[in-house]
Amino acid sequence: MSAGRICVAVRAFSSTAVPQQMVKPPIQVFGLEGRYASALYSAASKQNQLEAVEKELVKFKGTLKSDVKLLEFIENPTLKRGLKVDGMKQVSAKLSFSPPTANLLALLAENGRLKNLHNIISTFQTIMAAHRGEVPCEVITAKPLDAAMKTELESALKSFLKGNQKLLLTATVDPDIIGGMIVSIGDKYVDMSIASKIKKYTEIITAAV
Repeated sequence: MSAGRICVAVRAFSSTAVPQQMVKPPIQVFGLEGRYASALYSAASKQNQLEAVEKELVKFKGTLKSDVKLLEFIENPTLKRGLKVDGMKQVSAKLSFSPPTANLLALLAENGRLKNLHNIISTFQTIMAAHRGEVPCEVITAKPLDAAMKTELESALKSFLKGNQKLLLTATVDPDIIGGMIVSIGDKYVDMSIASKIKKYTEIITAAV
């Protein structure tokens, strides 16, 4: 999608036809999903409906899990785009979606991109997390962390944060790493697992033979 087409998408999300400058998201996201999510963020931001749009998209995601017919309608590649546009407009009206959300669904239907909806929603949620100053962090250990270790780890990880950022810590267990831990915070990734060290040493020994 070119810069010109992105501007067209932003205007399509907006309730007005007057071109406006795009509001940049707090983080850079990439790919087709990133372009749609960024355009949606810009339109929703201008209309002061960011939180409403996020809630609506999460609600719609849940609806797709329970409404099999709606999911089939969206995923059916044989249906004409015009029919899908009308269908999305009806769904938006039934669920009382705000203009940015309704326009997103209609635009995706018109462009044949409804298949990308789940990833676009996930990308928009990532943007919103950054908007709130939330920094996702995943810690993988071989055994569950006890309360004391988790508190100590949180304190250490908070040193990576800036200003009013908030840490969103997710702790998972993977016995295959044997020991140590793997930490992913924001765009940083550190593998301190015993499994990775064993692999490294094995490669060194193998290369020396």
